[in-house]
Amino acid sequence: MTNETIDQATFAELQDAAGAEFVTELVQTFLEEAPEMLKELRDSLAAGDADSFRRAAHSLKSNSLTFGALTLGAMARDLELGGFAAVRQSDALDALTQEYLRVDASLKALCHV
Repeated sequence: MTNETIDQATFAELQDAAGAEFVTELVQTFLEEAPEMLKELRDSLAAGDADSFRRAAHSLKSNSLTFGALTLGAMARDLELGGFAAVRQSDALDALTQEYLRVDASLKALCHV
């Protein structure tokens, strides 16, 4: 699961640059904050708040790409750029949540948390 969910080269480069212990701390913070970003996406969609929607998608995209969660990052980028239209035409938020759950499990396995 890890190899297809997290780009190993990106994750290893981050560990080399920042240190494995610090990366574990970053991962823990991401895993705490990402569910709030997903909630913000749903809440802002329900409220019709396009700016909050884009900000949450942007944050999720940036954080995901930092850890090598390339699919999750690309999905969040599509929402950031497509806005509400991208969500209303598909089950994009459900798919994003499912991909996040895969990333969560992979990052926990990589960091042994």
